[in-house]
Amino acid sequence: MKLILIALGCIFLALAVVGAFLPLLPTTPFLLLASACFARSSERLHQWLRNHGALGRYLSDFEDGRGIPLRGKVLALGMMWPSMAYSMYRVPYIGLKVMLFLIACGVTVYLLRLPTARRVA
Repeated sequence: MKLILIALGCIFLALAVVGAFLPLLPTTPFLLLASACFARSSERLHQWLRNHGALGRYLSDFEDGRGIPLRGKVLALGMMWPSMAYSMYRVPYIGLKVMLFLIACGVTVYLLRLPTARRVA
């Protein structure tokens, strides 16, 4: 089981890295999945990911309950709502439009309820 979780963690990490460069592939969910897989399979890989220079700070803050930075919240919501609005405009089915709207509302509520991480420069 540990090997399967390590393999899944590596796949999710690769998808997270690709998602950092492709606009339609999300980075954060794949990064959190990779971290969860590593936490259950390899303490060494989990600590490596938490201490990673580019990704570790945000992951550690989230996992330790400190939340995400205000800039991250604003950026996420500022990018999500226009893309959801465009998607709702382009989708011809009312049920799908409602579903997209409800998903966007759910994500908004979730992000706003998360603690805002304080950064000390």
